Amino acid sequence: MNTLEAMQIFIRVAEHASFTRAAESLGLLKATVSVAVRELENSLGTRLLHRTTRKVQMTLDGQVYYERCKELLSEVDNLQTMFQQSGESLRGRLRVDMPSGIARLYVIPHLPQFLQAHPQIEFELSSTDRLVDPVQEGFDCVMRAGAPRDPQLIARPLGRLILINCASADYLHRRGTPQTLADLAEHDLIHYVSTLGGKSEGFEYPGSGEYRTLPMSGPVVVNNSDAYNAACLAGLGLIQAPEIGVREHLARGVLVEVLPRYRPEPMSLSLLYAHRRNLPKRVRVFMDWVAEILRPVLAH
Repeated sequence: MNTLEAMQIFIRVAEHASFTRAAESLGLLKATVSVAVRELENSLGTRLLHRTTRKVQMTLDGQVYYERCKELLSEVDNLQTMFQQSGESLRGRLRVDMPSGIARLYVIPHLPQFLQAHPQIEFELSSTDRLVDPVQEGFDCVMRAGAPRDPQLIARPLGRLILINCASADYLHRRGTPQTLADLAEHDLIHYVSTLGGKSEGFEYPGSGEYRTLPMSGPVVVNNSDAYNAACLAGLGLIQAPEIGVREHLARGVLVEVLPRYRPEPMSLSLLYAHRRNLPKRVRVFMDWVAEILRPVLAH
């Protein structure tokens, strides 16, 4: 086994934190994977992985080597495809993270066409509300709403998410439809926080040239966008959510927009990726494809 193959195996073990899962994903025997990593460590003269009966974890040297391996293999991949023009020339693993609602409603339904055009790509999709670390967790790119905060990442803007206030038709039948901000004192807000235990700022609204927040009561707190929408559909209160995520429910009349004059501030949507001298062609092509898929449903 050559060094490049051993590097690829080491990267897969490091990202899966398991020899068994790495072997399964690569279609190799676990013994083959173990031998490849051990021989790589022997050739380098350092231990790359801590092994216990419960988990596999990178050493400090392993973390440094992992990052350099990814850069080197990315460069090799670019060299192999730089003169090839056909779609089928794209190959390799593509690891992406994005919000679950956008993945479910817009990206996954179009994914068969993308994979048909690029059959040699291995696509890995993570869709959670947790802010993954693209560098440490090995993602080629991640999609995030809101202003980018990590200066180590490059942002490619996709557009803006229009946020609206809405509630279920059943909730409004029981509690009445708020007409003014003062009416919100008689209503419940479903609170969304990124981490349970965190504090919700309340109801966001425009006022005097800036956006403000109004504290509201509400018996339910969630940290997941699917749970957020589900709680609204169950009639537990009002939400302030991206319009593209509730569009179908609005069309069916299950959810109803309220207080349209007091919509919260739109959120930017971007693709973020690590600062690399040469971004792999498969990542560039994927980002172009996603931008085209989402263009009709985002504000610009």
